[in-house]
Amino acid sequence: MYLVRDPQRGSVVAERLRPAHTHWTRLRGLLGTRELPEGDGLWIRPCRQVHMFGMRYAIDVVFLDDALRVVGLTSDLQPGRISPKVREATSVLELPAGTIARTGLLAGAQLEIAGAPAA
Repeated sequence: MYLVRDPQRGSVVAERLRPAHTHWTRLRGLLGTRELPEGDGLWIRPCRQVHMFGMRYAIDVVFLDDALRVVGLTSDLQPGRISPKVREATSVLELPAGTIARTGLLAGAQLEIAGAPAA
């Protein structure tokens, strides 16, 4: 598990971020889950776009580059939809709907992921 912070704002974006860095964990993603509790999230790497086919609830999506800088944001992505493809992104955070607004996360923010390997 990882912890994600926005040090400039002093906010915690996710307290329990689960990695999805293998083919099988990326393929499964959040499928089969009934909810994503506040503070939880999924870090998909590599990733530039996500889909919501088979999902039961909306999520917020944060697109990151290799330096963990926010290069795109999608709030309240609904089931059955596809996110935009963000060319600059190398990974994605899938977070509970409302996380972007609650934390005040903005494009260009430099995030810290505790325990993350060096970029």
